[in-house]
Amino acid sequence: MGGITSSIAAKFAFFPPSPPSYTLISDDSCAGRFYIPEVPRRDDVDFLRLRTRRGNEIVAVHIKHPKATATLLYSHGNAADLGQMFELFVEMSLRLRINLMGYDYSGYGQSTGKPSECNTYADIDAVYKCLKEQYGVQDEQLIVYGQSVGSGPTIDLASRVPNLRGVVLHSPILSGLRVLYPAKRTYWFDIFKNIDKIGMVNCPVLVIHGTADEVVDCSHGKQLWELCNQKYEPLWLNGGGHCNLELYPEFIKHLKKFVLSLNKSKATTNGSKKTTVDTENQTKPSETGPSDTFELHPDPPEISRNSLDSRLEKSKKSNKPEKSRMSTDHVDRFRRRKGLVW
Repeated sequence: MGGITSSIAAKFAFFPPSPPSYTLISDDSCAGRFYIPEVPRRDDVDFLRLRTRRGNEIVAVHIKHPKATATLLYSHGNAADLGQMFELFVEMSLRLRINLMGYDYSGYGQSTGKPSECNTYADIDAVYKCLKEQYGVQDEQLIVYGQSVGSGPTIDLASRVPNLRGVVLHSPILSGLRVLYPAKRTYWFDIFKNIDKIGMVNCPVLVIHGTADEVVDCSHGKQLWELCNQKYEPLWLNGGGHCNLELYPEFIKHLKKFVLSLNKSKATTNGSKKTTVDTENQTKPSETGPSDTFELHPDPPEISRNSLDSRLEKSKKSNKPEKSRMSTDHVDRFRRRKGLVW
């Protein structure tokens, strides 16, 4: 059964960029330290190769913030790799004042092996182990973030680790089969059974989903939020699609508020079993304001062509967000219409 399940996953769930958007080089002059020549080199960034329990070597990136209050483990969406995600990762680290760890699944980018559901679980476990052993991250300091198909390994890890600081689900899926068909129950051959695992997550969960998502319907995010044990105020982005939510000013503003609420609750609970979620804003929707878009970090980062700031500025001027260049699901229209990419 496991082999059939992996076959289904490989056929319908995984579309690694081909060719990969980056190369990984070992610099002998820096004790064999890895770097990606396609992106600017930074002293606060480590590129790593990690061995998983299934024998694959995956590529990961760790971005350090000097005043970090938490670490975010980011599982990206489909048809993307670290080369495409790197700039967004850097800006999220700056804006949210967090350390950030991103990685490529087996078979993505320069990671070895083949994409499969089981491999993604081994992949995120290897990254989690690295954060604990190499960077000294405690569970109470860790926020796990899953985008689209990345919600699968994210919820799986969060369901097994009881003391995480928080979870962010960005355009998440209920399960693989439910993306293709509105199944009423879970079948053995289904993949990424988030609907059955979310109830085992015992930390605050933020769900972000676009109301006009044509790949993963917004109902997926709403149902997962309803099933959460500790619900944080969700963000339903009106008119948002599957690939462009980062363009909306509300996106980074609400994410910032969530991270700050987790910092505050951890400082005040002092070891209580359940995390206190920020309830002051639970009963009112987040407000949009242009002044909030650029006030998330006091020291503005360097602006590049594809920077988050420039894309947000364009979205404010046009009222109709352009398609994100850094989208995590660049696939052809046929696959989108058929619902095969998430």
